[in-house]
Amino acid sequence: MFRELVRKNKQLPAEDCIQVLKSETRGVLSVIGDNDYPYGMPMNHFYDENDGNIYFHCGNIGHRLESLQKNSKVSFCCYDQGYINEGEWHYNVKSVIVFGKIEIIDDKEQIIDIATRLCDKFPCGEGYAQKEIEASLHRTLLLKLVPEHMCGKLVTEL
Repeated sequence: MFRELVRKNKQLPAEDCIQVLKSETRGVLSVIGDNDYPYGMPMNHFYDENDGNIYFHCGNIGHRLESLQKNSKVSFCCYDQGYINEGEWHYNVKSVIVFGKIEIIDDKEQIIDIATRLCDKFPCGEGYAQKEIEASLHRTLLLKLVPEHMCGKLVTEL
């Protein structure tokens, strides 16, 4: 159902893909938007090692949510900061694309749990997460991306 990577020598093992998802703070979530045009937006995310799902927080109105209510299929692209090998000028970047379906979650306890763990990825400062949750919980939803296919590769920017 999903295409295989053409350049297999560039393919990342699943462990490397998961490491990118765990360590990086943002990526681009793409949905099928208005008039079947792709709609991609940068999003902070949290990869949960316990269930293998990727979580995003979002508001309870807007283009993204309306699109997801019509079609739950998405792709999510995330990549690391890259590195330069000694003596070279170009970056080597690990990128990951996840295909799957989104489930919209409005359970307040689960939103608090995931939003808190998402904030832990950032240097927000003491009490920031709690303050934001108290101010915005009533209008916050959780998006759970259940992966169906994940592929990563090492991209050499030449």
